[in-house]
Amino acid sequence: MELVTNSLKILNEEDKKDLDVARISEDEKSTASRKLYIESYGCQMNFADSEIVASILRENDFATTSKIEEAELILLNTCAIRENAEQKVRHRLQHLVPMKNKRKNVKIGILGCMAERLKTKLLEEEKIVDMVVGPDAYRDLPNLINEVEEGHKAVNVFLSREETYADITPIRLDSNGVTAFISIMRGCDNMCSFCVVPYTRGRERSRDANSIVKEATDLFNQGYKEVTLLGQNVDSYKWQSADESTVTFANLLEMVALVSPDLRVRFSTSHPKDITDEVLYTMKKYDNICKYIHLPAQSGSSRILELMNRTYDREWYMGKIDRIREILGEECGISQDMIAGFCTETEEDHQDTLSLMDYVRYDYGYMFAYSERPNTPAAKKLTDDVPDDVKSRRLAEIIARQREHSLERNQLSVGKVYKVLVEGFSKRSQEHLSGRNDQNKMIIFPRENFQKGDYVNVLVTECSSATLIGHIVE
Repeated sequence: MELVTNSLKILNEEDKKDLDVARISEDEKSTASRKLYIESYGCQMNFADSEIVASILRENDFATTSKIEEAELILLNTCAIRENAEQKVRHRLQHLVPMKNKRKNVKIGILGCMAERLKTKLLEEEKIVDMVVGPDAYRDLPNLINEVEEGHKAVNVFLSREETYADITPIRLDSNGVTAFISIMRGCDNMCSFCVVPYTRGRERSRDANSIVKEATDLFNQGYKEVTLLGQNVDSYKWQSADESTVTFANLLEMVALVSPDLRVRFSTSHPKDITDEVLYTMKKYDNICKYIHLPAQSGSSRILELMNRTYDREWYMGKIDRIREILGEECGISQDMIAGFCTETEEDHQDTLSLMDYVRYDYGYMFAYSERPNTPAAKKLTDDVPDDVKSRRLAEIIARQREHSLERNQLSVGKVYKVLVEGFSKRSQEHLSGRNDQNKMIIFPRENFQKGDYVNVLVTECSSATLIGHIVE
C-alpha cells in the first residue's frame, strides 16, 4: 500500500494535520436508541471503512455520536502501517480505562489493520477490549456485538477474496457535504517488502463498476461535487461484467466522469507500474477528472527499489514521470511517498532519492523514516541496520528538499486563474473560503457572497511553500 496519509505531509496550511490523530464520528440525527462512537486512524481507506461500519450498525439501531461519553459502543478503526500508529491506539485504549471502569455497559472494539495483525493478542493484553474485527468482517459486527453482550469476547479477522461491501451505502462521517470517498477495490497484490497491507487487507478484488457509478450518481444528486476513487492500487482495478466484458480503471474513470461534468473526479493511490497511457489520456479527455496523480516512488535508488520489491527501477520511474508530463502537461500535480533509511540504505542511495526529487520536482509529498513491520518480507529477510539518527537526518533533508520544490511549484501558479470548488471556510478566518484546484492544491480567498459547493474562478496572487492565496475573478 502507498502511505497516503500515514506520514509527514508537506502540503498547505489548510491541510496540515497530525496524521496520527483520529477522525471521529459526527452527531447523527436519528431515532436510533443506541449511540456509536468511531475513531478512525491512518489512511483514507480506513475512513471510508468507518462509513461502511456506521451504515451496517445503523440497521441495528445505532446512531453515530461525536461525544464519546454518550456512546455505549466505542470502535477504534486502526492502522498497522507504522509502529507509531499502533502505539497511538494502545495509548488511546489506556485513556479509556477509567471510562470503562465507570460505565460497565460500554463496549470497546478494535477494527481494521491493527485488529487483523494482532488478533487475540489485543484481547489478552488490552483488558478493556471486548472485540477485534478485521477489515473484511464488518458485516459480522451485529453478531459479534451480541456475543459481547452475552459476556463473551469476540473475534473475526477472516480475510475474504470476495468482500467489497458494494451493496452497502456508506454513512458520510466528518463530511463537508461537498467531497466524498468511494472505495472501488480492496486488498493489494503488490508484495512490497516493507508493507504489511497484503497481510492485513488481503488480496485485490475489484468492486462492481455499476455500483460505483450508482454511488457517484447518488452523491451528486445529494449535492456532492467531488468524489475520490479509493484503492490500495486503483490502477489495477479490473472488473468483469455479466457479459464478460472487462472494465479497466481507465474505463471506470470515464464512467464516473460521465455522471456529470459538474462532478469532479479524483483517485488515489497509483502504483507506478500500473498507471497506463490509457488512464492518462482519459484524464486528459475529461475536464472534470482532476489533473493530479499521487505516484509513490519510495526511493530514488534502483538498488533499494529492488530490495523493496517495487518492480521498477529509477530510470523506469523517471520515464513514467516524463510520460505524465508529455500527455498531461507540466502543470499536472504530482506527489510522492519517500522512505528514509530503508534496510542497508547508504549515503549514495540517499543522494539518489534527493536527485530523483530534483528531477521530478514534486508538488508535495509524504515522507517518513523506515519503520520495520513484523512479518513483512523485509522484517524476515533484511536487517533494519540504518541508525535512527541517520534516518532522522536523511528524513530532514528529504523534507527540506520537498519544501524547496513545493515553493517553486507554487510560485508557478502566481498570476494564474484556477477553477476552485469551495469546500468551506478557511481554518483561520470565517471571512475567507478555501477550496482545491485541479492539482489538489488548497487556495484561500475572500468569501464575498459565495458558499460551500460553489465553483469559482480564483486568481492566485501570492503563495508560500504550503499555500496559495488569491481572490475570485469573473
